[in-house]
Amino acid sequence: MLQTIAIRGYRSLRDVVLPLAPLTIVTGANGTGKSSLYRALRLLADCGRGEVIGSLAAEGGLASVLWAGPEQLGGAKRTGRVEGTTRTAPTALELGFASDDFGYLVDLGLPQMAGHRSLFVLDPEIKREAVFVGPVMRTASTLVRRTRDYAEAAADRGFEKLSQSLPTYRSVLAEFAHPGAHPELAAVRDRLRNWRFYDGFRVDAAAPARQRRVGTRTPVLSEDGSDLAAAIQTIIEAGHDDLRRAVAEAFDGAEVSVAVHDGLFDLQLRQKGMLRALRAAELSDGTLRFLLWAAALLSPQPPSLMVLNEPETSLHPDLVRPLASLIRAAAAATQVVVVTHSSALLDHLDAIPVGDFVESGGDTVEIKLHKELGATRIEGLNPLAAPAWDWGKR
Repeated sequence: MLQTIAIRGYRSLRDVVLPLAPLTIVTGANGTGKSSLYRALRLLADCGRGEVIGSLAAEGGLASVLWAGPEQLGGAKRTGRVEGTTRTAPTALELGFASDDFGYLVDLGLPQMAGHRSLFVLDPEIKREAVFVGPVMRTASTLVRRTRDYAEAAADRGFEKLSQSLPTYRSVLAEFAHPGAHPELAAVRDRLRNWRFYDGFRVDAAAPARQRRVGTRTPVLSEDGSDLAAAIQTIIEAGHDDLRRAVAEAFDGAEVSVAVHDGLFDLQLRQKGMLRALRAAELSDGTLRFLLWAAALLSPQPPSLMVLNEPETSLHPDLVRPLASLIRAAAAATQVVVVTHSSALLDHLDAIPVGDFVESGGDTVEIKLHKELGATRIEGLNPLAAPAWDWGKR
């Protein structure tokens, strides 16, 4: 299980280190950094897929996502005025996590030299990477480390060289994660690739989930929900009774099923008082969205981490309690992070404030974000009680 997520230099996340529970609920007003936290987690997952450079380019390049305030906030706190300061540290976007077994840190910065007349001068470079054990990166606990083009692995005495010409756009996770030679790298890479993200679903008339499609066994719902019928049928055949209970609770005893016409799968919902089942194309937007969340959360092949962005959006208040039941069922099999605006969803999930969680532990924690001088802070978390973390230096 992940114990800590650390982000520094990404949008309003100037320097945030947050603890995670089996179920973590991230709340806060608009503009406090919830969406930035969600996107930063996606970037961290992209490191395992070797896609982080392209993902940053899609956001407008590294310069577009960096913390835009002053390097130090001490002067602003004293005077109330935000003014530029002389930069003393390198320009960097840093991401990392610590878990029960391995931890990972990556440091991305601006290129020093992209090449003569290169068009890739805005591509960020991987300046540092580290894979370590324990809650904090230390020299003694580091298994693999990389500084620009030089990478090395822990050996009996110190470190031994892996490469001195590693391209700055290639991760050690992509280059050296061979289970036989470096199982720790393979474990971190596979974990990051296994993370699953859901950021709402289309439910308009032309939405992929409303269309009949060829179905195959589908233990993992796609991000666009296009294979909804196949995913629902997979859950049904796996004997997952939580689906039946959730649909019955949400829609007054309704039952969900899948019909096959000419080899095409079509979702159906049979409700009380109806002479026939309603097809996916006939369902209301809220009903279809709830079924999409059910298929995502009740996956027979749960990931190590599932991150949900505002799952309550466009759902009727009566569906919040059944949604909370689905999230709790998912959290019994996988670690879940939920970003939400809904106080009702928070109440149904029985989350405890982060300060109490740090002191006494628990299964469900609320991370409430707020802004201070433009930077995201965690409300109620004493800096001295925050999880330990060391970014190290270039």
